[in-house]
Amino acid sequence: MLTGKRIGLGITASHCTYEDVIPKIQNFIDVGATVIPIITHSVLHAATRFGTGEEWIAKIEALTGEKVISSIKEAEPFGPSNPLDAMVIAPMTGNSISKFANAATDSPVLMAAKATLRNGSPVILGISTNDALGLNGINIMKLLNAKNIYFIPFGQDSPHSKPNSLIADFDQMVATVQEAITQKKQLQPLLIQYFK
Repeated sequence: MLTGKRIGLGITASHCTYEDVIPKIQNFIDVGATVIPIITHSVLHAATRFGTGEEWIAKIEALTGEKVISSIKEAEPFGPSNPLDAMVIAPMTGNSISKFANAATDSPVLMAAKATLRNGSPVILGISTNDALGLNGINIMKLLNAKNIYFIPFGQDSPHSKPNSLIADFDQMVATVQEAITQKKQLQPLLIQYFK
């Protein structure tokens, strides 16, 4: 279904999810897609207990065989001159959700997403934020109702200790992209339950 498709993969600074998300790049490659990695400035420069930017970039480039896009200037041509078939942002932090919902394009990832929407192609969001059911809830609702924007199914990852937190089920990333590209539909069910 995705053979020959160019998929942008935007990565924002939810560092704790990289161990889960980055290996999923292989799933796109296995179904014939080319993955173009795009990162925010904080991914590039942050050093956390989960690893350094340099370490993650090396892993991403090794998996994709592509150079990481790390500047707004590099991301802007994903408009009409060098279009993507779809853009995935995973993980997508609350900070990036807020900016995207309010048309701010101050990172390479958000610039690539804006360029993809400009082409009428789908943008797929894999949220990971402790504030999804807090102040950021209004921004998620705006994006849920926007044309050509889709979500990887998500749920509460820790409802008792972090009741406002939501995280996408990144195992459904490829299926969500396939549904968005081929059917122009949201993969269902959108809301999932992590805990019984």
